[in-house]
Amino acid sequence: MKIRSPSFASFKPSSESSSYTMSRNRSKNTRAELLLRKHLWKMGLRYRLHVKELPGKPDIAFSKGKIAVFSDGDFWHGRDWDHRRKKLRQGANSEYWVNKIQANIKRDSAQTKRLQEMGWRVLRVWETDILRDPALIARKVHRTIREKQCVG
Repeated sequence: MKIRSPSFASFKPSSESSSYTMSRNRSKNTRAELLLRKHLWKMGLRYRLHVKELPGKPDIAFSKGKIAVFSDGDFWHGRDWDHRRKKLRQGANSEYWVNKIQANIKRDSAQTKRLQEMGWRVLRVWETDILRDPALIARKVHRTIREKQCVG
Protein backbone atom coordinates (compact mmCIF):
# COMPACT_ATOMS: atom_id res chain seq x y z
CA MET A 1 0.00 0.00 0.00
CA LYS A 2 1.55 3.27 -1.13
CA ILE A 3 1.00 6.35 0.99
CA ARG A 4 0.11 9.37 -1.09
CA SER A 5 1.08 12.88 -0.12
CA PRO A 6 -1.59 15.53 -0.42
CA SER A 7 -1.49 17.65 -3.57
CA PHE A 8 0.22 20.98 -3.20
CA ALA A 9 -0.28 21.99 -6.84
CA SER A 10 -2.50 24.94 -5.95
CA PHE A 11 0.20 26.56 -3.83
CA LYS A 12 2.62 29.04 -5.31
CA PRO A 13 6.20 29.56 -4.10
CA SER A 14 6.69 32.67 -2.00
CA SER A 15 9.46 33.73 -4.39
CA GLU A 16 11.43 32.37 -7.30
CA SER A 17 14.62 32.35 -5.23
CA SER A 18 13.04 30.34 -2.41
CA SER A 19 11.61 27.91 -4.94
CA TYR A 20 15.04 27.48 -6.51
CA THR A 21 16.73 27.04 -3.12
CA MET A 22 14.26 24.38 -1.98
CA SER A 23 14.55 22.53 -5.29
CA ARG A 24 18.29 22.11 -4.70
CA ASN A 25 17.76 20.05 -1.54
CA ARG A 26 18.78 16.44 -2.08
CA SER A 27 16.61 13.47 -1.18
CA LYS A 28 19.55 11.06 -1.14
CA ASN A 29 23.32 11.20 -0.83
CA THR A 30 23.11 14.21 1.46
CA ARG A 31 26.20 15.40 3.29
CA ALA A 32 24.99 13.81 6.53
CA GLU A 33 24.23 10.51 4.81
CA LEU A 34 27.64 10.41 3.14
CA LEU A 35 29.39 11.13 6.44
CA LEU A 36 27.51 8.36 8.22
CA ARG A 37 28.20 5.89 5.41
CA LYS A 38 31.90 6.76 5.49
CA HIS A 39 32.08 6.00 9.23
CA LEU A 40 30.09 2.78 8.89
CA TRP A 41 32.35 1.62 6.06
CA LYS A 42 35.48 2.33 8.14
CA MET A 43 33.97 0.13 10.87
CA GLY A 44 33.81 -2.72 8.36
CA LEU A 45 30.03 -2.60 7.98
CA ARG A 46 28.61 -3.31 4.54
CA TYR A 47 25.17 -2.18 3.50
CA ARG A 48 22.80 -1.50 0.64
CA LEU A 49 21.67 1.97 -0.39
CA HIS A 50 18.15 3.27 -1.05
CA VAL A 51 16.56 -0.16 -1.37
CA LYS A 52 13.57 0.37 -3.65
CA GLU A 53 11.84 -2.84 -2.53
CA LEU A 54 11.51 -1.55 1.06
CA PRO A 55 8.96 0.99 2.28
CA GLY A 56 10.51 4.45 2.32
CA LYS A 57 13.66 3.33 0.46
CA PRO A 58 15.91 3.44 3.54
CA ASP A 59 19.09 5.47 3.09
CA ILE A 60 21.09 2.53 4.47
CA ALA A 61 19.89 -1.05 4.82
CA PHE A 62 21.60 -4.01 6.47
CA SER A 63 19.72 -6.88 4.82
CA LYS A 64 21.17 -9.70 6.91
CA GLY A 65 20.21 -8.08 10.21
CA LYS A 66 17.06 -6.44 8.79
CA ILE A 67 18.05 -2.96 9.96
CA ALA A 68 16.94 0.15 8.07
CA VAL A 69 18.56 3.52 8.72
CA PHE A 70 17.05 6.83 7.66
CA SER A 71 18.96 10.11 7.77
CA ASP A 72 16.10 12.56 8.28
CA GLY A 73 16.55 16.25 7.53
CA ASP A 74 15.45 18.39 10.47
CA PHE A 75 13.28 20.72 8.38
CA TRP A 76 11.66 18.25 6.02
CA HIS A 77 10.90 15.61 8.64
CA GLY A 78 9.73 17.96 11.39
CA ARG A 79 12.32 17.91 14.15
CA ASP A 80 11.00 19.87 17.16
CA TRP A 81 7.72 20.01 15.30
CA ASP A 82 5.71 22.07 17.81
CA HIS A 83 8.32 24.84 17.78
CA ARG A 84 8.92 24.65 14.02
CA ARG A 85 5.20 24.71 13.25
CA LYS A 86 4.78 27.95 15.23
CA LYS A 87 7.62 29.55 13.27
CA LEU A 88 6.27 28.33 9.94
CA ARG A 89 2.82 29.76 10.69
CA GLN A 90 4.41 33.22 10.83
CA GLY A 91 6.13 32.92 7.44
CA ALA A 92 5.18 32.92 3.78
CA ASN A 93 3.05 30.05 2.47
CA SER A 94 2.52 28.81 6.01
CA GLU A 95 -0.41 26.55 5.08
CA TYR A 96 1.70 24.85 2.43
CA TRP A 97 4.70 24.22 4.69
CA VAL A 98 2.71 23.06 7.70
CA ASN A 99 0.68 20.63 5.56
CA LYS A 100 3.77 19.45 3.67
CA ILE A 101 5.81 18.65 6.76
CA GLN A 102 2.85 17.10 8.60
CA ALA A 103 2.34 14.82 5.59
CA ASN A 104 6.04 13.89 5.70
CA ILE A 105 5.82 13.07 9.42
CA LYS A 106 2.74 10.93 8.84
CA ARG A 107 4.38 9.14 5.89
CA ASP A 108 7.57 8.49 7.92
CA SER A 109 5.52 6.98 10.73
CA ALA A 110 3.57 4.72 8.34
CA GLN A 111 6.77 3.58 6.61
CA THR A 112 8.41 2.80 9.94
CA LYS A 113 5.37 0.78 11.00
CA ARG A 114 5.33 -1.18 7.72
CA LEU A 115 9.03 -1.99 8.01
CA GLN A 116 8.57 -3.15 11.60
CA GLU A 117 5.68 -5.37 10.53
CA MET A 118 8.09 -6.93 8.01
CA GLY A 119 10.52 -7.71 10.85
CA TRP A 120 12.88 -4.77 10.29
CA ARG A 121 14.43 -2.64 13.02
CA VAL A 122 14.18 1.02 12.01
CA LEU A 123 16.64 3.71 13.06
CA ARG A 124 15.72 7.30 12.24
CA VAL A 125 18.58 9.70 12.84
CA TRP A 126 18.41 13.48 12.61
CA GLU A 127 20.69 15.09 10.05
CA THR A 128 22.16 17.60 12.51
CA ASP A 129 23.02 14.81 14.97
CA ILE A 130 24.98 13.05 12.24
CA LEU A 131 26.74 16.26 11.21
CA ARG A 132 27.60 17.02 14.85
CA ASP A 133 29.13 13.60 15.58
CA PRO A 134 28.98 11.04 12.77
CA ALA A 135 31.22 8.60 14.66
CA LEU A 136 28.78 8.51 17.58
CA ILE A 137 25.83 7.77 15.31
CA ALA A 138 27.85 5.09 13.47
CA ARG A 139 28.61 3.44 16.84
CA LYS A 140 24.89 3.47 17.70
CA VAL A 141 24.09 1.78 14.38
CA HIS A 142 26.86 -0.76 14.99
CA ARG A 143 25.55 -1.47 18.50
CA THR A 144 22.05 -2.05 17.09
CA ILE A 145 23.44 -4.51 14.54
CA ARG A 146 25.31 -6.42 17.26
CA GLU A 147 22.21 -6.54 19.50
CA LYS A 148 20.00 -7.77 16.69
CA GLN A 149 22.50 -10.48 15.69
CA CYS A 150 22.63 -11.77 19.27
CA VAL A 151 18.85 -11.90 19.51
CA GLY A 152 17.98 -13.22 16.07
